Amino acid sequence: MSGTSLVTARERALAVLGGEPDDATLRRYLHGIAGVDAVGLEQRAAALGTRSIKTSSKKWALDKIISLIDLTTLEGADTPGKVRSLVAKAVNPDPADATTPRVAAVCVYGDMVPFAVDALGGAHGDPDDGRISVAAVATAFPSGRASLEIKLADTVEAVAAGADEIDMVIDRGAFLAGRYGLVFDQIAAVKEACRRPDGTSASLKVILETGELVTYDNVRRASWLSILAGGDFIKTSTGKVQPAATLPVTLLMLEVVRDWHLATGQRIGVKPAGGIRASKDAIKYLVTVAETVGEEWLQPHLFRFGASSLLNDVLLQRQKMTTGHYSGPDYVTID
Repeated sequence: MSGTSLVTARERALAVLGGEPDDATLRRYLHGIAGVDAVGLEQRAAALGTRSIKTSSKKWALDKIISLIDLTTLEGADTPGKVRSLVAKAVNPDPADATTPRVAAVCVYGDMVPFAVDALGGAHGDPDDGRISVAAVATAFPSGRASLEIKLADTVEAVAAGADEIDMVIDRGAFLAGRYGLVFDQIAAVKEACRRPDGTSASLKVILETGELVTYDNVRRASWLSILAGGDFIKTSTGKVQPAATLPVTLLMLEVVRDWHLATGQRIGVKPAGGIRASKDAIKYLVTVAETVGEEWLQPHLFRFGASSLLNDVLLQRQKMTTGHYSGPDYVTID
């Protein structure tokens, strides 16, 4: 899977903004976007969260969730062995059931990318084709507090090691200080750093860290800014800050993606990450996606779950549907 070109993204930004993406132009544009009706947003999210699905559709939903998971390990104690174990589970989530789909990607720190690529072997590739991508967090994850040179070197190294996707964090301090031009330029530069020598590009997911943006208005502005600067995905969180992914915030980001598609014809992905652990909650996100942007977004290049423990619960739910009872805790591996 490759991302959109930087030139196209910048040209579209210039066309939308009517001028260079500097602080003044971006401020005028972003603050001209209608404010978020917080009560209305939360009511819509709550209503979508109550939608039920037929038992006959639940198996499809559980399989769909698995196919959209970025199976993640982002700990200081990560080792090559832990990454190989993660990859084994990604390739074969349930050894007792060969019909279980693979996850979309494994998400690791940049220095773990070579081990993930090696462990995947022939299973490494585009998840839309049934293979598994390697996603790498970069740009001084999770804080984003580093020079641009370090952020770009971080990205280039991960792409050179075989990362298919880069999950970057925005400079929340700069955003909250109104330095929108700086945030735009950094996203655009990281986008360029995702390019490979053969002209293809790793897909760029832009992490907003919505828990630190505080307001829905900031989340909406940061979403628009990230897309204008060339992000292929907008992602809620690093998983290191609370609150992480929430249904209202994800709904808001999906509405931005919908509006961008209506305005430009370009499809942008959304990735809620952090705190989604139960199948019943993940199903609420599937419903929200389908009702907001359409079922066509329920494919790996347009929607992902960033998760580590979610897969275990989904596997237990699948097993119950097959046998009629829950397995013991040793049915799934401990992540």
